[in-house]
Parts: sequence; C-alpha cells; structure tokens
Amino acid sequence: MKLTIITAIYLLCPILIASLFVRYKFIQKVGTVIIAYAIGIIMALTGFIKFEDPVQTQTLSTIQTWIMNLSVPLAIPLMLFSCDFKLWTKSLPKTFLALIGGVSAVVVAIISAFFIFRNQGIENLNNVAGMMTGIYTGGTLNFYALGSALKVEPTIITFVYTFEMLVTFPLIMFIVGGGYKFFRKLMPFKDESTTANETEVRLHDIEDYGNMLRRRTLPKTLLGLLISIVFLAIGAGLSFLITGKLHEMIIILTITTLAIIASFFKPIRELPKTFELGMIFILMFSIVVASQFDISVVNYKALPLLFFVLYIMLIAVTLHILFCKIAKVNGDLFTVSITGLLCSPPFIPPVVSAIGNKKVLISGIVVGLVGYAIGTYLGIGIASLLSLF
Repeated sequence: MKLTIITAIYLLCPILIASLFVRYKFIQKVGTVIIAYAIGIIMALTGFIKFEDPVQTQTLSTIQTWIMNLSVPLAIPLMLFSCDFKLWTKSLPKTFLALIGGVSAVVVAIISAFFIFRNQGIENLNNVAGMMTGIYTGGTLNFYALGSALKVEPTIITFVYTFEMLVTFPLIMFIVGGGYKFFRKLMPFKDESTTANETEVRLHDIEDYGNMLRRRTLPKTLLGLLISIVFLAIGAGLSFLITGKLHEMIIILTITTLAIIASFFKPIRELPKTFELGMIFILMFSIVVASQFDISVVNYKALPLLFFVLYIMLIAVTLHILFCKIAKVNGDLFTVSITGLLCSPPFIPPVVSAIGNKKVLISGIVVGLVGYAIGTYLGIGIASLLSLF
C-alpha cells in the first residue's frame, strides 16, 4: 500500500502542481520546480520512503530508476519541439566559450581542492576528485560510472553523492528562485541572436498550463508525446545496436538530435503545449531525485568531505563567472551552462522555464551533453593524475 502511495505521489503530484500553478499567483512566484523539490525533500526527511523490508526498498529503488530513466528522455524532445533552432545557431560561438570556461573552471577547482584537502583524512581523495569531475561535467550518469571504474567503496559513493546534493540543491533553488536576475546584472551583455519581439513571444508561452485538456489542444499535444516516444524507441534501438545494452548518453544524444531536426518543421514546432507537457515529466524527475536525499550520512567525521565538495562548487562557479565576463557571455547563457555542467541536462528545462528564455534551452542541453561525453574520460584522467601525488 505504501509503495502504491509513493508511486502515486511521483506520478500525480506534477499534475497537481501544474493545476495549482494556473490558479494561484503564489505558486507562480515560488515556481513549479521548487514545489516539486520541496515535496521530494519532505518525503525524504520524514522517512516516508524508508522501508525495513529490503525487498520493498529494492522495489522502490526500481520504481525511482524507471521514472527517472523515462521522464527525462520523454521531456527533452517535448521541450525542444517549440524551439527555433535557427535562432540558437547564431549564439553557437558563445555557447562554445561558456562550455570551455565551465569545464576549465571545474578542473581548476578540483585540482586545487585536492591539494588543499589531501591531509584532512578523506579516503581515496584522488578517486573522489575523479568522481566529482564526472558529476560536475556530466552528472549522475558519469558519477556512478566513475565510481564503478575507479572501484570506489559504495559507502564513499553514498557520502559524496549526498553531499553533492546538499551543496548543489541550494544553487538550483537560488537560480530558479530569482538568482538568474543577479547573473543578468553581472553579465548584461547583448544577445544578438534574438529581438525584443521574439523574446516576448517566448516568455508568453512558457509554463502556460491553462487549457491543456481542451478538445482542440489535447490531441495535438499527445501527438507530440507520441513523436517523443518514437524518438525514445529509436534511441534505445541504436543503443542496443552500438553497445548491446541501453546506454543513456547514446539515447539522449539520439533523441536530442531528432528533436532538433523535428523543430525545423513548422507543424511540429507549432504543436501546442508540448513544452508544458515536457515540464510535467521534469517535475516527476525532480520529485524522485529530491526524495533520494539522505541527511543521515552527515556527521562531524564526514565534514571534511562536505567542505571539499562545497569548495569545488564555489570555486568552479566563481571562475566560470570571471571567464564568462571576460568572454562577454550573457547572463542567461551562463546560467544554463553552469546548470548543464554542475547539475546535468535534466535540470536545464526547469531553469529555462524560470528565466523565461526558451532559446537558451538547446545551448544548455548541448553543454550538458558534451559534459556527458567527456566527463567519464576527464574523471579517470584527473583521478590518475592526482594518484601520483
């Protein structure tokens, strides 16, 4: 019964959040993603998702994995369909600069953190540094891949991942809660790839959940969902052909490429409410991720590891800001770039929804996908290099 309730919360709460978003200005000001994360964290802190029976615990873990693995691949195409890719291509050079600056900032932060904290009693610090490189250039996928490749103990992996969430979650909350305005003021450079009228159009239809169930709207929106499912099936098929198994990076690369191509076709680009439907899937993902937060691992013996993770995030963000100011990267592009690197592509859509600029959606996902591609290799390289010291 409890498993059923938890699953229902994961699947139905996003719809409830969207409904409340339409009706109440307070919810609009707080933001749908913050509400979703709050629900997940409350579930975690109250112990509601804890089970004494290991079989039920494993079943819940399987449910969470399936929701996360399906929600993001379905959401990305839905949210890209309404984007005008021709506008994004004009900002490609700046996207590349934001990517290079972000990756460089992460590498400098991690290497300097290693030498500062190497005598603080943190076990396998070079391997932990390698995993942090992976998660801050690609996300959870690279983090766990590196943990396995570097043969890091499961306990240490749990510690690091919990601390990473503890440190990164406030950053996401800061951004979607209005912090993006600070970055806009800090980097107020002109975005030559858009005009005022184009921006006004995009702002008008971001997270407009009203009338989604209308008879004239729903079939067209569901057509967008059907196309996304087809793209996911194609990505899964290519993954099996290339690797003999489901490989997340190949699937995401495939569906993103197909969605970008599809966005060039006006009938697909003008399908109504696809962005909003994609956001509902992202809200599912957000609740599941937040519900996995485990505060119980925090104790005084683990504080050096917590400070290690915190230092990396703060230095990486600071250096990335300095680089982007020098390169004249505008605040919105910086925001999605730092999100794509430190938090991975699934976190791009809610940030884009908060800042109200759909054009940077593709840029953020591209930065995150490149991070996926290089994160594992870079992490192994950093861990190997630091092992010499």
